[in-house]
Amino acid sequence: MKPFSEHGDINIMNPNTKKTASNKAKKPPKKIQIREGSTVKELCENLGLKARDLIEKIESQGFSISVKTEINKDLKDTISKIINRNIEIISIEDEIRTLAESKPEELIIKAPVVTIMGHVDHGKTTLLDSIQKSNLVNKESGGITQHIGAYQIKYNNRPITFIDTPGHEAFTQLRARGANLTDIVILIVAADDGVMPQTKEAIDHAKAADVPIIVAINKIDKPEADSDKTKQQLSKAGVLVEDWGGDIVSIDISAKEKTNLNELLELILLLSDMNEFKGNPKVPAQGIILESHLDSKKGPVATVIIQNGVLANGKAFISGSCYGKVKALFDENGKAMKKAEMGMPVEILGFSNVPAAGDYFQVTENIETAKKLSQYRLSQEKKVDTQKKESLTLDQLFENMKDGETKNLPLIIKADVQGSVDVLCDILPNLSTDKVKIQIIHSASGKITESDISLASASSSIIIGYNSKPSSTILEEAKKENVEVRSYNIIYELTEDIKKAMIGLLDPIIKEKTIGKAEVKKTFRIPRIGAIAGCLVKEGKILRKASIRIIREGDVIHEGHISSLKHLKNNVTEVKRDYECGIGIENFKDIQVGDTIEAFISEKNIPESL
Repeated sequence: MKPFSEHGDINIMNPNTKKTASNKAKKPPKKIQIREGSTVKELCENLGLKARDLIEKIESQGFSISVKTEINKDLKDTISKIINRNIEIISIEDEIRTLAESKPEELIIKAPVVTIMGHVDHGKTTLLDSIQKSNLVNKESGGITQHIGAYQIKYNNRPITFIDTPGHEAFTQLRARGANLTDIVILIVAADDGVMPQTKEAIDHAKAADVPIIVAINKIDKPEADSDKTKQQLSKAGVLVEDWGGDIVSIDISAKEKTNLNELLELILLLSDMNEFKGNPKVPAQGIILESHLDSKKGPVATVIIQNGVLANGKAFISGSCYGKVKALFDENGKAMKKAEMGMPVEILGFSNVPAAGDYFQVTENIETAKKLSQYRLSQEKKVDTQKKESLTLDQLFENMKDGETKNLPLIIKADVQGSVDVLCDILPNLSTDKVKIQIIHSASGKITESDISLASASSSIIIGYNSKPSSTILEEAKKENVEVRSYNIIYELTEDIKKAMIGLLDPIIKEKTIGKAEVKKTFRIPRIGAIAGCLVKEGKILRKASIRIIREGDVIHEGHISSLKHLKNNVTEVKRDYECGIGIENFKDIQVGDTIEAFISEKNIPESL
């Protein structure tokens, strides 16, 4: 059989496959996507490969596997090199989402999901209650019988879903887990009170989520209400409404007196039409867990807002590492449902365990598939905490940034007094360069709070405290959420640390240094290890940790790493000039007598200034 990389057709493991002019000319796909938890057997069946031959090749790289072995990251990388294809493992949720978006002709407008945010006592709860009660006129008597975290109304025969959890805490908690649930944010501001600290926090949270905002200026029924003054304060907080030449819509309301509530609902539908919030009803249903709990009678229960597809009773599903089959569906009135459509909040019974808020909910082909995915995810969670995303710290910035892009350093600023906040918000952005941009996500005076930790987690920001030392409780919460908190008492030290972090963001200058060359004099085949090159070091030295190139007749045929280095029968870290050695090469076995192995190291030189 020829080396795998020499085959042009997809059936590279099948020696009986006949090449034709058509499939020879046909270029193989550059990327192959497989679902998480896929086995070696399933991959081979999908690609038309012979499992026995593939397993042989994999085992020669040091793996002990069978056809039932699930493909993890390490195994995926090895198989990718063997079959000369780029394998990508994707979740079933991403698979279905990609399928939904790949058929634009099937997309239809769905109910927008709205969250109301703002300062305490500015009328969030009153507005939610007023909208809900005004929609109960034509419903059965009895009203709301249970709370499921969200409810849906109909206005002009069009559904609108409201998340019945006032404030930005739940909003940000979901975002911190990667769940994009809210389509529109209503920022409520009291006309008699104006912009307050929590108003500013809500603005920063909504902006960080990059969702459309409607400003609802509430309590206009009060004698001291001043809508224009409120709009002026909003402009200073970075929210420029249309009346002031901006692009954010606003409306004066009274949640208590139900003034202009219909106009507010019309604005929601208008913004929904402009942004075209759509979903695909023809794919397996998927959604996001809004909230969950363990009911003493019903067992694990969760509220899900459906984003794609239509959910029906009896469907198998996976949610995080939980799985199950839908036993019953209920709406916000406690009424049993046969199905739940896109944008609709629904309470679901049938979970194996209590899922986490923010987890995705995905219907699967059958219960066996759901159980298999659950077991796979549980096994992966034992290896790594999948709930904790990679944190951003001043020491790790370089590793977390993508090459070739403008770098952003997101910060949350908290100081003891507003004057210090203003100074820092003036100084820090001016440290930005054309290569590194400082982005202040949120700034305020006062102590560092749990809300700051939530926002930092959701936006991958670093919290900077100036004369504002966090409590032990806050530090514990920051540690739990993988958020870095830095405290300073001297502005100079603060700015110097930021400068150092920005230098760390810059692409390093990478220089290659050739350290040695060896000539292959003989080759050996060792079972379960692969090919070993018997070499004589001609120049410099060969280091075990070095990168290598294989040069044949003047051409580089492979670039990789040394898997083993021996002198006589001993494992060594280096072999110097004029000594013989045995070199094992990772993921390469086509080594030949006469090849040159060139060893080199890469040196990263970080710029010392901007």
